[in-house]
Amino acid sequence: MEPRTFDGGADRPGSARGETTGRVLVIGPYKRLRRGDADSQASAHTVRNPEARLEEAVGLARAIDLTVTEAIITPLNDIRPATYLGKGKVEEIVGLIKAHHADLVVMDCALSPIQQRNLEKEWNAKVLDRTGLILEIFGRRAKTKEGALQVELAHLNYQRSRLVRSWTHLERQRGGFGFLGGPGETQIEADRRLIGERIVRIENEIKKVQATRRLHRAGRQRVPYRVVALVGYTNAGKSTLFNRLTRADVQAADMLFATLDPTLRALTLPHGGKAMLSDTVGFISDLPTMLVAAFRATLEEVIEADVILHVRDISHENAEAQQRDVDTILRQLNIDPDNGHRILEVWNKIDRFDVDERENLARIAARRPPERPAFLVSAETGEGIEALLAAIEGLLAATRITLDLSIDASDGSGISWLHRNSEVLDKHLEDGRFVMTVRVDETKRDTAIGRFGAVPRRPPD
Repeated sequence: MEPRTFDGGADRPGSARGETTGRVLVIGPYKRLRRGDADSQASAHTVRNPEARLEEAVGLARAIDLTVTEAIITPLNDIRPATYLGKGKVEEIVGLIKAHHADLVVMDCALSPIQQRNLEKEWNAKVLDRTGLILEIFGRRAKTKEGALQVELAHLNYQRSRLVRSWTHLERQRGGFGFLGGPGETQIEADRRLIGERIVRIENEIKKVQATRRLHRAGRQRVPYRVVALVGYTNAGKSTLFNRLTRADVQAADMLFATLDPTLRALTLPHGGKAMLSDTVGFISDLPTMLVAAFRATLEEVIEADVILHVRDISHENAEAQQRDVDTILRQLNIDPDNGHRILEVWNKIDRFDVDERENLARIAARRPPERPAFLVSAETGEGIEALLAAIEGLLAATRITLDLSIDASDGSGISWLHRNSEVLDKHLEDGRFVMTVRVDETKRDTAIGRFGAVPRRPPD
């Protein structure tokens, strides 16, 4: 395929300020689809087309202000153990690096340490694979101490496996004690030991973060606020939807991984009830396993959420492949993506379709199985938000109990307790008493019945 030349100043936050950045060549080394492999690949994320994959890789590079001078797709029949690419392609890229004065090459794949070292020798340039590039982005975007710790943990685990790089000092040895001491430890062993010690320290600090989050969740459960979490592919519009639902002002930009650190805001439901809405880091295809593990403290908000909103950019050409990528990560977190009693799919950005296309999408959504309900919305314009809020309220109500009660109007502390600990659906005054219909969590049921003589409402036949 012909090389694609990019305007290095496009889509980069720092470009308007005239900041200089590294010149980078982006390579998409994608395996050819062989005859007979279609069935096996149809169920994998590799079904996305190479052009879209390359465009995503370019977006990742620009997300850290790199100047993309050129991006090319290199179809592969087989992966070479030494250099990933064939010898002829490696030599061809040497010419491109010289022609564009590139000092960095991004390979949109996972390279082994040996492959990365060999390519750097052949090209006389720094080589970054997809995992390393995503780690660089996370390192730039982490603002809180918690986020920085989680990124550093992932970086150290990645770095520890790459101490075979072409640094000659790693071959030196430190002497043992006395004249009869052995050769001691090599520099590479010392570096691994230091990295291992730092990893243990960070893991202990992250455990403290997890303990703090558990305390916060326990406090919300006493209030009681239910938790609704947003998940989805990066740049699907989660932060824009978060702002629309909560009237917040979280950064929402048309770039990959615009949001990294978790954010929680109060969400008001149609009948006045409250929930906590959590915006989390976006997912992406081939998200490094070490990142999923490192960010588990952050993703616990998703694991513990009562309702999960899977936000999809339904206008994206690879929307189905992106859905499978998110489902894969949810399963890694032991969350069943087919659990319609907990997960709602939100088909975002319908404002990009005309009327006929929207009607067709609505028909497709209506035909979906009950375990995968979908709601069409536009976080940008607000279309479909009311129906989505009603569905969220319905899921939250399904695990709560509705009670009817009558309470003396002078019982101010009792009325205050009900407003703090339940969702008040109806309240009116009759003969000096408040007749109320409230919805409570199972943990508050016995207290409400014992204190107020509340009567559980029977479900309709």
